[in-house]
Amino acid sequence: MTIKSTVESVMSEHLRAINEQMVGFQEAMSFFNHLYEDLKTKIEEKTTTVVELQKENAELKSFVRDLNNRLCSVEQNMRESNVEIVGVPEFRNENLINTVVQLAKTVDSPINDEDVLHVTRVAKINKQSDKPRSIVVKLRSPRKRDVLLAAVSNFNRKNAKEKLSSQHLGLGGPKVPVFVAEHLTPANKSLHAATRKKTKEQGYKFIWVRNGRIFVRKDEIHSL
Repeated sequence: MTIKSTVESVMSEHLRAINEQMVGFQEAMSFFNHLYEDLKTKIEEKTTTVVELQKENAELKSFVRDLNNRLCSVEQNMRESNVEIVGVPEFRNENLINTVVQLAKTVDSPINDEDVLHVTRVAKINKQSDKPRSIVVKLRSPRKRDVLLAAVSNFNRKNAKEKLSSQHLGLGGPKVPVFVAEHLTPANKSLHAATRKKTKEQGYKFIWVRNGRIFVRKDEIHSL
């Protein structure tokens, strides 16, 4: 065998080995390319699923929020004839109807026993508080409630130095202030407390509640 034929044989063997390696490399590349495309498709599918779930979650949150708002509105409407009296000292065998009647008489908005459909002390939100439990009164109509609230406001305005207190109700013990307001739902109470805090920080002078809604005003309205 000549040197030329020997070289050709060796080169041919090397080329065949290189070709086989190239074929193996191409097959590997094809496999990994297929694996990549498959993984890409799965990721796109998962991404689409996540986007759809996020959209569905946002819609559910919106639905729950709307449902809560409606429920709160219904609950507040059920209290439209109620007032909440805060600060009245508790006594054994107390007669709450008499207390309510005396309060109304004091502020010049007389009511009788028949106007009081229900009256009771309510549980404390803070069990550790030493303050007396609030009194919730259900009156005959929303108008009765509004007239009483207006009378209390007018009484306190006229008697700025002697605002409504336990002494006006004929109760013994230390003199303590008594407050009368609309009977708000827990959610609206929390909102009212947060609003009071915020208005104080922002320098607003007025905050009030009417028919379960909270209003604020920064300054007095001056007529022209």
